Amino acid sequence: MVDDILYLVRYDQDTKQTLGRLMFNRENLGFTMELPWLNNTKRISCIPDGDYTVIKHNSPKFGASFWVQDVPDRSEILIHYGNYNRDTLGCILPGAWVKDIDGDGNKDVTSSKAKMRELYGILPDTFTISIATEIDFNNG
Repeated sequence: MVDDILYLVRYDQDTKQTLGRLMFNRENLGFTMELPWLNNTKRISCIPDGDYTVIKHNSPKFGASFWVQDVPDRSEILIHYGNYNRDTLGCILPGAWVKDIDGDGNKDVTSSKAKMRELYGILPDTFTISIATEIDFNNG
């Protein structure tokens, strides 16, 4: 692992969401939630695996966030707060842990606003995120 790269390792997916783990400078930073992989379709899919440049951003809707640059066939992909799969249209939601907060049977990310504040404080103004899928969703 190379220092100064934020790693997002996707480890679980169902029909509603994809869960991942964040690491930076060899430290676990928490978990993520994204939409399921649906061929990079806008507003209903997570983005493809790959390496992307990320910049700190002040979103009109989410405030302090991170903007993922140059995602193929997509725009305005952010890392922003949100706890539930309904809180994203293709963006990455960070959290401290995963558990079913609202009792709907789906795992949610916890403490997302606090996790965003933490990430904003420790990540540089510009960095690389390396996204990789740990399992083959098509073959189990």
